[in-house]
Amino acid sequence: MPHPSTTLETPLLRFLKDTHADFSRIDEGEVASYIPELGKANPDHFGIAVATTDGHVYEAGDTQVPFTIQSVSKAMVFALALDLLGAERVEAAIGVEPSGEAFNSIRLRADNKPFNAMVNAGAIACSGLIAESTGGDAFELIRQALGRFAGRELGVDEAVFESERSTGDRNRAIAYLLRTYGGVTGDVDRLLDVYFRQCSVLVTARDLAVMGATFANHGVNPLTGATVASNYAVARTLAVMSSSGMYDFAGEWIYRVGVPAKSGVGGGILAALPSQLGLGTFSPRLDMHGNSVRGIRTCEAISEAFDLHMLSRRDDVRTCIVADYDFRTVPSKPGRQPHEQDILSARSGAIRAIELAGKLSFASMDYVTRRLTDPAGVPEFLILNLHRVATITDAGLRLLTGLIKNQLPAATTAVIAGVEAASPLTPQLKALREQGVRVRIFPTYDAAVEWAEDQVVYRHGGFSRIEVEADLSRQALLAGLSPQELADLSRLGTRVVFPAGTRIISANEPPARVYFLLRGMVSARSVGDVRLSTMIPGMVFGEMALIEQPRSTDVWADTEAVCVEVTADQFRAFQETHARAADRIMRNLAILLAGRMRMATARIEMLTG
Repeated sequence: MPHPSTTLETPLLRFLKDTHADFSRIDEGEVASYIPELGKANPDHFGIAVATTDGHVYEAGDTQVPFTIQSVSKAMVFALALDLLGAERVEAAIGVEPSGEAFNSIRLRADNKPFNAMVNAGAIACSGLIAESTGGDAFELIRQALGRFAGRELGVDEAVFESERSTGDRNRAIAYLLRTYGGVTGDVDRLLDVYFRQCSVLVTARDLAVMGATFANHGVNPLTGATVASNYAVARTLAVMSSSGMYDFAGEWIYRVGVPAKSGVGGGILAALPSQLGLGTFSPRLDMHGNSVRGIRTCEAISEAFDLHMLSRRDDVRTCIVADYDFRTVPSKPGRQPHEQDILSARSGAIRAIELAGKLSFASMDYVTRRLTDPAGVPEFLILNLHRVATITDAGLRLLTGLIKNQLPAATTAVIAGVEAASPLTPQLKALREQGVRVRIFPTYDAAVEWAEDQVVYRHGGFSRIEVEADLSRQALLAGLSPQELADLSRLGTRVVFPAGTRIISANEPPARVYFLLRGMVSARSVGDVRLSTMIPGMVFGEMALIEQPRSTDVWADTEAVCVEVTADQFRAFQETHARAADRIMRNLAILLAGRMRMATARIEMLTG
């Protein structure tokens, strides 16, 4: 047995450690020396970090060693520019095509625009747009943005900055070429100071992994929870990273690794696989393209081992539907009066439930809509149970909206179940209702089913008005008792009235009383005040006291509720004098409980196949 203070090593962490050990022996490549300060880096430093979209970071090797971010910064600064200045302005000034040349090529497109924001010309133009818009605050805005991506404050290596500034004639040539054609404006040296400082920001391999995970998490930093970039900026930045992030090695990279990435001559590589992970590596030995030798080998190994290539997805849209059934196969909620049960049994196809799971994307939601194209299979009430749904993409939500708003017949009522107030789906569904989409939303599946059944019963003349007082003869628990036995039980019990808003039974309190509802409406609610079921005249609650089992829910009076209250002691006295009636009540209770079991079992069978 491991010591309680130890943590078991996960397979991914073990893989990273093994990979680090294997590739630490690689001594190919050279440390960048065209910027003198970069040439002082320790060629043996090597770190690997992986950050997940739920905020966990795995680390192996020199993940805490600081180095300058260099060209990796271009990805975050491009996203910043898109959000800060607007896509129209940025995209008018900078292209999105791969250049096919070295990252520091002094060349523009035929229309005199930079090829993309991942090469020096595009990155200088991008920083120039921010500087033009914000003036002297440009670098501080960039530094803060990089820090938000990393989830911490980031500093600057002043020695590297001065070294870049003193040896940056090639970048000056690019900047003057850009200014000639209107790509940048103002003082070139001042603009380049912003760019050189941007490249001199200090990060670690761990920082790059978190930055990548922020891209993978659609612009939300998984460690801090802060929204760092918009969906638009993230998607467009990842697109350019895919085609141009690894310089003139980009085609080979996307072919072999298949994950959007950006490298820098400081030895860092940032990679981001949407909705899954961010990867950061650091090793200063560079290949002929300016990319980290060990970093590339590491990314290739991880992608191959775990099949992370973004074009190698194997999702089956059919798995989004866990079960699809009507109430011919899953019985209705037990405890209803006989005439109500007859109505539901005769119209068991009036309610159809589709249980969904996972991520409702464009493809999966399209599959759901195709399951509902046959008019014969579209019921009066369509329940979509989203209890197991983790996320709904924008495309999935659009198709869901179209299903409810346009595809379903006017006579069909759409019901969404399994979405509590704290669910991440709640804001999306709230927005759906704000658009005028007619849909009922319930926190639990049981509450949705009960409401739909009530509607079927009501539409076909069987629903009892809650303000009309019922007598005990309509109670399912008391079915089969003679008029005299009912009268004796009624005299034994006590007539009680609960004002609206009264908690009648508290969860887990000792079982002591049974309540036969004569008038009004009460509801069973969870500890979080989620409505689980509703009782109307003719129904019973607290019946578990008959077998001395506590309730697990609260019971509240939704309206003024009139009940006959029978204590457990009174029922035991009734058993002694009315043995036949007491046996009948216990049999009815067994039938009710068996009905609940049958409903649960049938639903489990539908869910498990």
